[in-house]
Amino acid sequence: MKKHKNILAGLLTAVISVMLFGVMSAGAQTGPKRVDVIFTHDTHSHLDSFTTIIDDKETEVGGFARIRTVIDEKKAENPDTLVLDGGDFSMGTLVQTVFEEEAAELRMLGAIGCDVTTLGNHEFDYRSAGLSNMLCSAADSGDPLPALVVCNVDWEAMEAAGLSEGQQRIADGFSAYGVTDYVVVKKGDVRIAVLGVFGTDALACAPTCELIFADPVESVKKTVAAIRENENVDMIVCVSHSGTWPDEKKSEDEILAKQVPELDLIISGHTHTDLEEPIVHGDTWIVSTGEYGKRIGSLSLTQKEDGRWTMAEYGLIPITADIAADKATQEKIDSFMAAVDDAYLSAFDYTRDQVLAENTVEFSSLHELEYEHREHNLGDLIADAYVYAAMNSADYDGIPVDFAVVPSGTVRDTYTTGGITVEHVFNSYSLGTGPDGVPGYPLVSVYLTGEELKTAAEIDASVSDYMTTARLYISGMNFTFNPNRMILNKVTDIYLTDADGNRVEIEDDKLYRVVADLYSGQMLSAVTDMSYGLLSLVPKYADGTPIDDFEDVILMEDGKELKAWAAIAGYMESFPDTDGDGIADVPAYYSGLHDRKAIEDSRNLADLLKHPNKFSIIIAAVVLLLVILILLLVTGIVKLVKRIQKRRSK
Repeated sequence: MKKHKNILAGLLTAVISVMLFGVMSAGAQTGPKRVDVIFTHDTHSHLDSFTTIIDDKETEVGGFARIRTVIDEKKAENPDTLVLDGGDFSMGTLVQTVFEEEAAELRMLGAIGCDVTTLGNHEFDYRSAGLSNMLCSAADSGDPLPALVVCNVDWEAMEAAGLSEGQQRIADGFSAYGVTDYVVVKKGDVRIAVLGVFGTDALACAPTCELIFADPVESVKKTVAAIRENENVDMIVCVSHSGTWPDEKKSEDEILAKQVPELDLIISGHTHTDLEEPIVHGDTWIVSTGEYGKRIGSLSLTQKEDGRWTMAEYGLIPITADIAADKATQEKIDSFMAAVDDAYLSAFDYTRDQVLAENTVEFSSLHELEYEHREHNLGDLIADAYVYAAMNSADYDGIPVDFAVVPSGTVRDTYTTGGITVEHVFNSYSLGTGPDGVPGYPLVSVYLTGEELKTAAEIDASVSDYMTTARLYISGMNFTFNPNRMILNKVTDIYLTDADGNRVEIEDDKLYRVVADLYSGQMLSAVTDMSYGLLSLVPKYADGTPIDDFEDVILMEDGKELKAWAAIAGYMESFPDTDGDGIADVPAYYSGLHDRKAIEDSRNLADLLKHPNKFSIIIAAVVLLLVILILLLVTGIVKLVKRIQKRRSK
């Protein structure tokens, strides 16, 4: 009997336990839903860890093997963690040279567990055929891959006009990969719609892109409406390659958040922004984590009673050397890198680890190059390399180079102390491809008038604060500017320097030979459009006629395109071997600055008004006209008021 009582007691205990567990489970289910998210963007082929300068210190950062470790730790806490990427996953290191054949970047996003990504402007750097081939290679690999979403490709407009060969190639690549406007991902008990969008500025930064894109905001509105109509989802997320800017009126993802309030979360790529705290407009959260996988974003959202979501946790996780690298992920990365020497560098007679020069100079960081408006030794070296390469090429035509220009946005990394290798140099200037289909933008040679050279300096002095990727670094020209002067009239002195460093005055109507990389050359003429014709830079042939096709003015070396990165590598090798170890040494010259971009920070009235140019006269005339109009308006209002008062008094 006692035995039966014990059995009965045990059964009752079990029943009670099950009931209590059911009540607790029901309570858990009725609590607020939660979504954990890990996100990246603008990783730019930085699959491996690398050393760069952060906060004035040489630091080893990044690497997909370490990122995988962090993601695995997060998924150990919550297996339903959502992993997202905001585009520009390619173009930035040597692994991009096997972009078409290996699709290493997309495959590695899949390897670390990324659920969804989108296209960035640099995915178009290898042109339509390159992008299509990469997508097909990824699809054929059999590896796990992220979904790829972008909602504002205007296929209707392209089909109505008849698809070009390049557009058809991309359409085929999209089909092979399975690119869609959006996907629905289920994480635990939460259904999440993730859509992608390609921004207006991103398109402006993709000169070889053949696709037509519809307005980002209107396209997102239509896609969100389709999601609402066709899908039962708890959350709508946008992986956007549009970005944010300090000026909220021009900040594309902030505009998107305001115009499409149904979005719950925007992963904001393109501008390489580090958002230490999210931006929020209404119930839409905007987040960014910077570039190259130096840090990844981590956040948690909880659902409110009204169905919208609030940020419960947010942070940017530094990917540093103390994080253990996932072994399998690193082995996969190493397998991709092993192909680079044979598949690409052998054509340049280089190897990836080959040391070009020993360096003791502390070069400016990438952040300083973009955000500190002054001369930087990193920009000086690269600009000097262009001049050296053009005038020492086997195909040099004997015409001296007067001026070389390097926009900050084209420089992708700096140089640390120690041995500078071929890989370091490539990674510092890694963008694009030329018409030869070989990775790396080539150098081009164009002509500008002296007046246009002065305009270029004025653009840097007056406009680059609003578009920091357009800061210019130069060789062959020096100028002084006063940041306190009127916009478009900040430059107070400008001149060229000859081979001996002597001052040479600029003649407005004379043509001067200018060297830049292909991308920068293509973007020079965009200045006229962006300024509505107020600022004009029209690159020309030697005879003064405007350039029709920049591919006509590519510099060659032994019958091959002279690549910008190879120009820097060759310049490094040309440095003298000062310590006799058989390896070139970076000259002490680059330890200092040389007044190529001097700052005259003065508020003295005489300094503010000296040397007025045509722009200052135009602006002054417009301001004077506005003042006169306001005075006339005020005078008219005063007279009207007096008349009314007189009538009332009568």
